[in-house]
Amino acid sequence: MSIVKDFLLQLTLMIIPIFSYFTFILEKVKNDRTIKMFVALLWGVSIVLCMSFPVEYAGGDRLDLRFIPLLLGTLYLGMWPGLFLSALIIFYRMTSGITMGLYTTILVLVITLPVILYVQRMFMREKKDRRVMIATGLSFLYCLCGMTVFSLMNGISLPVLKVQGIHLLFTVAVTCFCTVLIEKIRETHQLRLEVQDAEKFRMISELTSVFAHEIRNPMQVTRGFLQLLDEPDLPHHKKEYIKVSIEELDRANEIINDFLAFGKPSMNTYGTINVGEQLKRVTTLIQTFSINQQVEFKSDVADDCWIKANPQKLNQSLINILKNAVESMPDGGTVWIACHSSEDGHIRITIKDQGIGMNPKQVDRLGSPYYSLKEKGTGLGMMVSYQIIRSFKGRITVESEEGVGTEFVIEFPRVET
Repeated sequence: MSIVKDFLLQLTLMIIPIFSYFTFILEKVKNDRTIKMFVALLWGVSIVLCMSFPVEYAGGDRLDLRFIPLLLGTLYLGMWPGLFLSALIIFYRMTSGITMGLYTTILVLVITLPVILYVQRMFMREKKDRRVMIATGLSFLYCLCGMTVFSLMNGISLPVLKVQGIHLLFTVAVTCFCTVLIEKIRETHQLRLEVQDAEKFRMISELTSVFAHEIRNPMQVTRGFLQLLDEPDLPHHKKEYIKVSIEELDRANEIINDFLAFGKPSMNTYGTINVGEQLKRVTTLIQTFSINQQVEFKSDVADDCWIKANPQKLNQSLINILKNAVESMPDGGTVWIACHSSEDGHIRITIKDQGIGMNPKQVDRLGSPYYSLKEKGTGLGMMVSYQIIRSFKGRITVESEEGVGTEFVIEFPRVET
């Protein structure tokens, strides 16, 4: 019973590193080469842990489950990770001195590793059930080879044979279990990716249909006025027709720009920027836009508000929010703008207006595709703003009351300079 407990400890030590990868790292690392490096290192950690706490029996002889990380690492990752893990086993075994156990380890690896490498390419082409059979068969072959080599070099006795038999059964069973579990995790991960792709295609289809509808309206208006301009008995409203046509073309261009901004991948050219300075610059631009709308701006911006972001994208999101604040006050009013460091390690930006406000349902839908309270709005501008803020690890909350106004609170992680 004591030997079984030791083998269960080996199992725990072996699976913790690799399944930590599947739990915490798999979704974050996308590059195949980086993934292989991570997994090889984690299998190496499993090997070191197994060899550091072996099962001891028969007056000093030791057994462990180091072969399972070696086998699975070689089968799933390829030749070079397999050679790395084999070298790790040999060098770590040498730290205990040049003993008969070292020679046994080297000899068993020399016999079994070429077989594993030969089977590896076929293993990756097979289906899940066949992979489980191949991995289980190779683990049986390794244990059988290890028992034979050990018996030839050290002799055999009934107690030793009993422990070796438990080791064989445990290794084969754990290999089968781990292979099935890895295949299940890989299958679940692949299904998740397929669902994400399907959702992207559904979203693209929905946005494309709505986009086509939105772009058709100003184009039809422009076409109608151009037909009127071609009439021989043209009315006296020629300038008005041209003005409206230009306005509709500008609106179509704005819809296209919003759509492209939404579909464009987020830029990775981040840098440490003073968001207070960006906020002042954006406020100046919006003041120019609202010069005839009787809107007053009041600012309270601290000097030391550093975050990690892309300045162009950040400005785009702030402009959208400030522009909406101005447009929500057709009869004029005040926009309060503040930016300060908070005690919880964030930079907090506050934008508050005296506009028409929103009810709770409208606030919940804010930032959704093609949801806008403006008569000619598409909602893409606000959706892009939300997307940009989240890409910088920021969060945005909105409080609003109809007839009173709306307050946007944006928080970004603070960066020390």
